[in-house]
Amino acid sequence: MPLNIFEKPLQPCCTDPMTGYFRDGYCRTMAEDTGTHVVCAKMTEEFLDFTAKRGNDLRFSIPQWKFPGLKAGDRWCVCISRWLEAEEAGVAPPIFPESTHLKALEYTSLGKLMRNVIRE
Repeated sequence: MPLNIFEKPLQPCCTDPMTGYFRDGYCRTMAEDTGTHVVCAKMTEEFLDFTAKRGNDLRFSIPQWKFPGLKAGDRWCVCISRWLEAEEAGVAPPIFPESTHLKALEYTSLGKLMRNVIRE
């Protein structure tokens, strides 16, 4: 059973749009997931602009990858490396910790993640 950053069962991130490397709603990963899509985040305009400027415009759909294109407010499993770049630039999208995979802690601290928790 996959665990979240609290070492509890991983909760779903989003099913509309269907997210996750496996498109099952969970921010799970495997060796072939070179992006390590383990952070469940709420998209913001600032983050969408940031990642587009780095060559990955998440606003446009890619049907062959079952990717619908995103807008601010959507939940999505993002790559830990891109999230960390955005955090360093001051534009990290807020995260849902219960839906963020434990593997994220191999790349950053719990404290850094928790400074960016969604407040809804």
